[in-house]
Amino acid sequence: MKYFQQTVDFDYSWEEVSTSNWQKYGPWNEKTPHVIAVDTLSRTVDPVTGILRSERLITCQQSAPQWVKTLLGGQDTSMVYETSYVDPVAKKLTLCSMNVTWSDLLNVRETCTYQPSASSSSSQPKTQFTQRAEITALCGGWQKIKNSIEQFTVERFQQNAAKGKEGFEMVLEKARQVFHEQRELLRLQQESQILRQAKI
Repeated sequence: MKYFQQTVDFDYSWEEVSTSNWQKYGPWNEKTPHVIAVDTLSRTVDPVTGILRSERLITCQQSAPQWVKTLLGGQDTSMVYETSYVDPVAKKLTLCSMNVTWSDLLNVRETCTYQPSASSSSSQPKTQFTQRAEITALCGGWQKIKNSIEQFTVERFQQNAAKGKEGFEMVLEKARQVFHEQRELLRLQQESQILRQAKI
């Protein structure tokens, strides 16, 4: 088993981050062209705690090298099952994911959390992102091949870390711009009798 872990801060409030998370794989993110589908399987809110629980299936275009595809079956797409929990009281968003494709040969379990950073303030809100992945190759007996697959997967996480942060920051900036425009439109609508009548 090998591990990948990182902790970084986003210069956005937890409210912005937890809301924009649902747009992470959309057209606002130019860094995720490999994500070809995101299907929501279920979404429920606990009436007592207010925690939003969602299940999603994420389908990606495979970008593994040929030797890995040959060993693991040569599929062009892979699927990831994700369960997320948004706790509005504790201000914590938790995402737990695991691979569906190749799961009999490779086990990848990832946990990500977003919560207000210790260095956050009312004038400069920040959100801390923590990511941890556990990678285990299950092809029995071939220790050298298992190590190679696990090491390749860890390196892929490392390569994608900076790209993932950059892509999500694009989403956060676009969301901030859109929300600002909507607030401005609402303000104008409230102040203008003509806009109120037009219901723009």
